[in-house]
Amino acid sequence: MGRSGDVPRASETLGTDDRGCPILHVDMDAFFASVEIRRRPELRGRPVVVGGSSRGVVAAASYEARRYGVRSAMPMTQALRRCPHLVVLPPDRQAYSTASSQVMTILRDITPLVEPLSLDEAFLDVSGAVRRLGPPAAIAAAIRARVLGELGLTCSVGVGPSKFVAKLASARCKPDGLLVVPAARVLEFLHPLPVTVLWGVGQRTAEQLHRIGVRTVADLSRTPVDTLQRAVGQAVAAHLHELAAGRDPRPVSPDEAEKSISADHTTETDLVSTAEVRRELLRLADEVARRVRSRGLAARTVGIKVRFADFTTITRVRSLDGWTDSSHVIFRTAAGLVDALGLDRPRIRLVGVKCENLRAAGSVVHQLSFDDLAAEQQAAQSAQSTPPAPRTPPPALDAALDATRARFGSGSLGYASLLGAADRGDGGGRRAR
Repeated sequence: MGRSGDVPRASETLGTDDRGCPILHVDMDAFFASVEIRRRPELRGRPVVVGGSSRGVVAAASYEARRYGVRSAMPMTQALRRCPHLVVLPPDRQAYSTASSQVMTILRDITPLVEPLSLDEAFLDVSGAVRRLGPPAAIAAAIRARVLGELGLTCSVGVGPSKFVAKLASARCKPDGLLVVPAARVLEFLHPLPVTVLWGVGQRTAEQLHRIGVRTVADLSRTPVDTLQRAVGQAVAAHLHELAAGRDPRPVSPDEAEKSISADHTTETDLVSTAEVRRELLRLADEVARRVRSRGLAARTVGIKVRFADFTTITRVRSLDGWTDSSHVIFRTAAGLVDALGLDRPRIRLVGVKCENLRAAGSVVHQLSFDDLAAEQQAAQSAQSTPPAPRTPPPALDAALDATRARFGSGSLGYASLLGAADRGDGGGRRAR
């Protein structure tokens, strides 16, 4: 089911019998890089990565970049050594979030049983849509056509009898492909694959399995359970034995709650002053808060991550008195956590902010916290010449910022303290390579 002239897809060798295959896994192709290339058509065909500073890592790589061995999570310095003419673009998470919402809207037009795994992938159970839209393979083809036609992006879709098989299928047919794994041929599909494709098999578990001669899924399926138990433990052995047999009973769960939303940034040079750290915290807190609001959520817990020049990493969290989606509250809490570290002349290479303990924002009442009320009372009792404590901006301000950015772009409006040299027009700031 590939495009004309493509190497034959795996789907052509497995067949297209999609009976008993109600589960789809939709995976966007090189999503962050594809969104950037969509608005910069001149970069099409060139090796492109999305990432932070030269000291950071690759967040996403186009398929042209992957031909040079460039991969996600690779240090940027290593990526540039492998491909000196690499085009490096700074991440625009608001653009990716917007594109993700558009993709999920298309998927939910097909069925309400959509379980997003991240911004760029989701499971669907289309068993209830077959009578209206046709068999699963036809639905998968229609999804690919809509995503391309409406959004100018490509995706790969795996179709199978379970979530596990569908996810493997989408990975097998990338990029821009469709693979059906018929229910009767699941073992034929699974058994030749390396054991590392099984969920739960990381580096350590793989080493334990390799020591007992298990290198493929077929090897694992032939290994007695008690032998597996001695190698990896009872629970893991039972889990892997079921997957090797193609059994995965987990349903698609559309109400799966998002556990946390975070953002971090490795800086070009070490941050050595409180002002620099707070500036980075403000940038990240605003980004995280926007993503919290865009999902219709509110947070009860705010956390930070600080990585020093020697790669020592500290994390801290604080639970709030109430729920919030306010950029100001999230920043103020994160800044308080950093202040409590008592850093003396820090040398910091990475700063991160996260929100967790999330819930739907519909019942959240925006009000001043006890700290704000106490500050106001103290200010009122002091001399008139004493400046009042800063108040939390009203929710309407965040809403206005979000609306403006949605219409005119993520860089159209922001905090004055985040304006850098590039914004002032004096030639500084980060540039894409």
